[in-house]
Formats: sequence, structure tokens, C-alpha cells
Amino acid sequence: MSEAAQRLDELLALMARLRDPQQGCPWDRAQDFASIAPFTIEEAYEVAEAIRCNDAAQLRSELGDLLFQVVFHAQMGAERGWFDFAAVAAGIHDKLRRRHPHVFAAGDAPALGSMTPVTTTQLNKEWEAHKAAERTAAGAAGALADVPLALPALTRAAKLTRRAAGTGFDWPDEAAVRPKIAEELRETEAAVAAGDPAAIEEELGDALFALVNWARQLNVDPEQALRQANHKFERRFAGMEQLIAARGLVAGKLSAAAWDELWNEVKRNGL
Repeated sequence: MSEAAQRLDELLALMARLRDPQQGCPWDRAQDFASIAPFTIEEAYEVAEAIRCNDAAQLRSELGDLLFQVVFHAQMGAERGWFDFAAVAAGIHDKLRRRHPHVFAAGDAPALGSMTPVTTTQLNKEWEAHKAAERTAAGAAGALADVPLALPALTRAAKLTRRAAGTGFDWPDEAAVRPKIAEELRETEAAVAAGDPAAIEEELGDALFALVNWARQLNVDPEQALRQANHKFERRFAGMEQLIAARGLVAGKLSAAAWDELWNEVKRNGL
């Protein structure tokens, strides 16, 4: 047995022990799929943060936390007679083989040496085609039917637009999206002028959705772009706070012009 297999067996045994009805942990025993789901999402984001920080030790730790979430869900599935970890692993193994015909031949041998090289663009199209076929086989009602509602709104918007584009419903190029963004902004401004809160929310949502379409056309992940913008804002705001403290100023008493000057100063300082 490899060390990886041994460690995984130990982790699975530990999870079963934590869920043991008589001798397990009361907190772990009390959990179900719904109560654990927020932790699963949180751990995935912590993995992404470790990657952003380029922190190898943190990434190893966070990947362990995320793996534990998978093991936790698999244990609860086994308790209900739905599936176990082996079934989860087998399912993703088989799915990935199906979705990589450019790598695997009909048998077990890799097909790399016998196939014509393919581009990333072709692979993306084939990947989406495989997923579409699987959705059809599973009886999904429409191209957008199984886009998870639990996704962050920006990520879900990007996924919805990709799915729709896969059916042919798409803009011809990125330049064609820009007038739509301008249109939605004008409609938002009109709603603001009318003082209609519901219309403001609706039109601003349409503007954001149009921006997501533009991001996709530009091959930009809008969630990642906004995440980086958040980090930049945090960095610059912290820089302003340092300047305020160093100069004996009071943040709550600064004018808009003073804030603007501080902002420009931290930008000039490279933050």
C-alpha cells in the first residue's frame, strides 16, 4: 500500500470514528449535509486565498481541510446508504476519463502519442460538449438547469453566460457588448433620477450582468478580477490609514478632498 493510500484510509477511519453514534464527537454526529455545506464552501475559498498568497505551507494545510470536507460528506452518504468515498472517487475517475478522449484511448493505454495535437480552445469546446451530453443523459431540463444557485452571484453569472454562449446565444465579439453596458448604465441613471429603488436594483443588476458578459468575451474571470480589486482597495486603504495615523489626523474629520489626496498619494507610492 502506498503512503497516500495508507493516509487516506487513516483519514476515512478517523471520520467514521468521529461520527460513531456511541463514541463519536457530539458536534460531528449532529451535522448533516446542509450544516456542513457552508464549511465546504469556506474551505474552497481558503484554498484559493492560499494560492493567491503563493504560500505552500498554507496551501497544503487548506487542501487538507478541503479534503476533510469531501470525506465528511462521503461518510454521511455512506451512513444513509447513498454512496461512500470509494464511489465518489470512482465517479470522478470515470468522468475525467470520459471527458479526456484526447488523452485516453478506448482501453487503458494513454492515447497521446497516436492523436493529433489539439488546442486549448478545442479542448474547452469538447469539455463543454461532454458536459452538455451528460446533462442531457441525466434529464436536465435546458442548458442552464443545473447551474448551482449556491454559487456567488458573480461566478454564477459567468457560468450562465458561458452555458448560454455554448448554445449559440452570444455576442459576436467583445466590442459588441460595450454598447449594452452603456445602455444598462443609462437605464440605471434613469431609475436613480426617478427615485425608484426596485428599478435601481434591477437596472444595476443588468449592468453588472453585461459587465460579466464583457469579461467572458475578454477571457477574464470576473470573480478573480473583482477579488484582486478588493485586495488592491484593502491595500490602499490600509496605506491611507497609516498616513492618517502618522500625521495625527482624524479619519472621521477629513474632507472629501483630503481623502482624495491621500488616495492619490498611496497610489503614487505604488500601493
